[in-house]
Amino acid sequence: GSSGINAEYGQGAMYAFPRIDLPAGAVEKAAEAGMEPDFMYCSELLEATGICVVPGSGFWQMPGTYHFRMTILPPKEQLEVFLDKLAVFHRQFTEKYSPQNGS
Repeated sequence: GSSGINAEYGQGAMYAFPRIDLPAGAVEKAAEAGMEPDFMYCSELLEATGICVVPGSGFWQMPGTYHFRMTILPPKEQLEVFLDKLAVFHRQFTEKYSPQNGS
């Protein structure tokens, strides 16, 4: 750019800040418990998998959006294991807090 500073997103970064879609049931359950929905998500992720990430609610995210911060420094093999576990957890979390269809 004209300022002499160029950025390629993700290059050299220590953290990723993925956005997560949470079902309304999870948002309601978190409100009943007096906590932010992404905090509840991160707590359940830690309990279920041993994976520790930081809720995005501590980082001034846009209202109505949910994120977490994770380090992206581990070796690729460890990051792949993390992403696999995260995918399984997210699917289970979404199913747990989604309304049941057809019953």
